[in-house]
Formats: sequence, structure tokens, C-alpha cells
Amino acid sequence: MDYHAPTADMVLALRVSAGIDELASHSRFAGASPDMVEAIVEGIGALAAGEWAPLNRPGDTEGARLVDGAVVLPKGYAEAYAAYVEAGWNTIAAPADFGGQGLPMSLAACVLENLGTANMAFNLLPMLTVGAIEALAHHGTPAQQAAYLPRLISGEWSGTMNLTEPQAGSDVGALRTTAVRIESGPDAGKYLIKGGKIFITWGEHDLSNNIIHLVLARTPGAPAGSRGISLFVVPKYRLDANGEPGERNDLRVVSLEHKLGIHASPTCVMSFGENDACVGELVGHEHEGLKAMFTMMNSARINVGAQGVQIAERARQQAGAFARERVQSARAGSADKAPVAIIEHPDVRRMLLRMRALTEGARALLYYTTGQADRGTLGIAGAQARADCLVPMLKAWGTDVGCEVASLGIQIHGGMGFIEETGAAQHYRDARIAPIYEGTNGIQAADLVTRKLGMDNGGVLAALMAEVAHDCAASAGPIAALARDCAAIGQWMLNEASLDDRLAGSVPFTTMCAVAVAGWQLHRQARHAASEGLGLATAKAVVADWFLTNVVTEAQGLKASAMAGARELYALDAETLAS
Repeated sequence: MDYHAPTADMVLALRVSAGIDELASHSRFAGASPDMVEAIVEGIGALAAGEWAPLNRPGDTEGARLVDGAVVLPKGYAEAYAAYVEAGWNTIAAPADFGGQGLPMSLAACVLENLGTANMAFNLLPMLTVGAIEALAHHGTPAQQAAYLPRLISGEWSGTMNLTEPQAGSDVGALRTTAVRIESGPDAGKYLIKGGKIFITWGEHDLSNNIIHLVLARTPGAPAGSRGISLFVVPKYRLDANGEPGERNDLRVVSLEHKLGIHASPTCVMSFGENDACVGELVGHEHEGLKAMFTMMNSARINVGAQGVQIAERARQQAGAFARERVQSARAGSADKAPVAIIEHPDVRRMLLRMRALTEGARALLYYTTGQADRGTLGIAGAQARADCLVPMLKAWGTDVGCEVASLGIQIHGGMGFIEETGAAQHYRDARIAPIYEGTNGIQAADLVTRKLGMDNGGVLAALMAEVAHDCAASAGPIAALARDCAAIGQWMLNEASLDDRLAGSVPFTTMCAVAVAGWQLHRQARHAASEGLGLATAKAVVADWFLTNVVTEAQGLKASAMAGARELYALDAETLAS
């Protein structure tokens, strides 16, 4: 199915939810003029639809393959990536000092949204590079930044995150990869890296001239657990005296994972230092890898939340096209008994409207989050704390939305949705990874009710929900009521609930908070569209109202679950529970 970029809705979300015009009033982001914003949204939409989307289905059916130690990608991927690099799309929000355009993160998120909607598996390549850029820009030495950032920013080189190991999973403090300082010779001061990593996205490929691996490892005598991990930059090809890729480093891909979805994305098992010759450089200070990791992870979690929007948009578009074309049965109660397109049947319309409301709600939350992150970059008081609070909501609820909307897409296709040839099943298979990686959604919920809820003694979340409730009080009462419930639950969790009780209610609480903010932003968009007389004003009003009467009211029903506590979770012993 063809992809059509939802340009008007993206521009609306950037204007209203990200507040891109206000961002452009600051000298740092002055380049984000209205003309530039529209040019970027339209331009990347054209590239995504024309170059990346046609590769989505072949990428799924052919997949990435490992042949004689090299990753082989489906035909067309090299040319499509080259077109992306040549046009400078990787540079949007990167530091201007190293060849970036220095524009707001919100615009870079729009670039990745378009590319990911066109081809989610392919989009993981630039998405992971963003994390590497962030880590080196914040924690690298000047020499490391000069050596690596310009070519990562251009897209000539790509980046990865090497965190996970088989025995550790999400517990990065349990990793066993080692880094031993080299005391003499030409590499004195660098480190020998040795160990294995799993689930390394785009860990090996030939689309870029070098792959810059950021690897978590433990130095000798390091403290146990996460306090003892350090971060290292480990290039596939070591740099020569001129900064060019030279000899191959002692690292290799061992195998590719056979996955449920995202088949065109090579998910690698990586081995470092099999010949005791894998050389890396320390990023930041020893034992401060966790700090650098969270710089990478925060960016990645925003972009993974965006993947929920991406796959939802693609599934929604395909389901809508199918519903307009598929003729089956007469409309119930109609005097004319001729079959009609299934889009005329009430339940199909219910599913299509739900898909659209969830997709646009998640997009609204995405751009509100990036807008706050951009304000944090500008040093605006309270903005970074609010962005930090929003990130787990976006990552968790956004990816849940992706799965639900993709599932509804299959349902609208009926039996044909369960058949691979239509492509509807691919969206569901691709979507399913997003609630798992970059910290499972349960980890996101735990982060919200522990670290984020505790910021300013609960003041950050309370201020957010107070703003939602105030803005929605007159025109969207159920959203205001939901926001007040979120604030009350937050206070209960902080002041009365045990840690187990907080964690037991964390997932429904995260959903409630995310829906409150998304509904608020949808209604802000609807008001703006109406006041400006925009062409999508009528549709946006319907979508916002449907979100309120259906999604918001469902979220209100989660209050009891959020406050139920942990007692019943431990009423059965482990053996009985699992039997």
C-alpha cells in the first residue's frame, strides 16, 4: 500500500503541541521559520513516500541476511539511504558546530516519524545514530567529538548502542563485557574491549562507511552493579592518522536474530575482542557509563514512542483504503439491499475512528514532549523536568497505541488481514517490539512512579495535571476530571502507598496520565484549527471529541486498578501462580 504523509496534521501538531513558532522566536532556533517548517515536513514526506515506503514490503519478505560474515540487505536499501544522506536529513537537530543544522528536536522527530511510517525497520538505522550523536555530544572529549560527530551527523557513518547481554537483559548492571586499559604502545590510554552483546540493532551493514559502536563495559575492580559500568566508543574500522577508516577493529557479527517483525533491520549478536585486539576509547569518566547511557536512552525512548505513532499511521492508512474498496453486505436497516463498501458499516467506522483518534492523540503527545525537550535545551525553567516526566508516558502509551491500532487494522481486513499477502499483518508484527525495547513499558511505568513522580516532591506531575485540568475545565470536562484523578493518585502514591503498591498500579497510572495529556493536546489542536479556519478543522473536532467520549472515559475507569495495591499480586506463591 502507498504511504501518504499526513503533512497537515504534522504541521498542526508542530504548531500547537510543540509550539514551534514560539521556539523559533529564540535565537538558537531562529531557523525554524514557518516556511522552513513546512518545507521540511513536505520534503521528508516526499522522500519517505517515494524512496523508503516502496521498500517496506520487500524488506519484510526478504529480510536482512548474514552471508559469509557480512549483512546483505534487500535491493534498493543502499540507494534509499544514500538519498537520505545526500539531502542532509540526518543533520536537522544536530549541533551546528559539527555540521548539523541546530534546529529543534521537534523537527527531527518529524523527519523520523515520516521515515518510520514509510519503513519502520529501515528507520531504526538513523534513529540509533541519533542516540550515538547525543551521547558523544554530551559526554565525549573534544577529540572524540571532532573525530566522530561530523560523519555521524552527516549520516556517512552510523551509530549503535551495545547494552544488552544474554544474562543481563534489562539489568545492565549485570553485564560482563570487560575493558582493560592499555598502558603502553601506540594505543596507550585506550582500552581493550572483550565480550558479547545481543539485540544490537543495525550492528552490521554496508550502507555507511563506518559503524560507531557505543559499548557498555566494566573495568577491572569496578564497583558491582550499574555503578561500575563505563561507556566506550568502538569503531568498526579504526581511524588512521587522517581520521579516515583504516584497519578493521577486532569485532564481528556472530549471527542475526530471527525475529517476529522488523525483518529488514539486522538485529545482531556481536562479539568484541575474540583476538584480544578490540580497541575502544573511554567516553566520559570511568564508572559513569550509566549517565551517558541515559543520555542515549532518553533520546531513544522518545523516538521509540514515536514508532508507535509511525506504525499506527501506516496501519490506519492501509485499513482505511481497504475499507473504502472492500464491498460486502448491505448497510443495516437500509431499504437498498445492495452490498456497500465496509466503511459504511457502523462497527468498521468505530474501528477506523478509534484508529485515527489514538494515532493523532499519540502524535499530539509526541510533539508536546519534544517541544518541552526543546525548551529544556533553551534553559526555560521547568521545561526539562516536564519533558523527563512525559518521556515514560510517551514511550509506554505511544507503543501500546501502535500495537492496538495495528491489531485493529488486521480486524478491519478480516480474514485477509491474517494472510501475509495483504501486508496488514506486517504492521502488527513490526509494532510488537516497540513496547519491549529501550526499557519495557513496565520499566517505563516504574520510572514514572518512582523517579519522575518524586521530582520536586511530586510538583512536576502535579503542575502538569493542574494545567491540563485548568485548560480543559470549560470545554472538555472529562479530560479535566481525568487530570484531577491523576494528580490525586500521584499524591496517594507519594504519601501513602508502599513501593510495591506504587509499582502494582504503575501501568494503569501511566496510561491515565498519557491519555490526559494527549486528550488535552488534541483539544488544543481542534480549537486552533477551528480558529484558523484550517481545512482539517472539522475532522480534528470530531477526532478530539471521540477521543474524549471513548478513550478518556476508558482511562478514567483505570483509577481503581491504579490504586488497588499489590496485596493480590502476592496472594499466590510463585509456583501456584505460574502453574
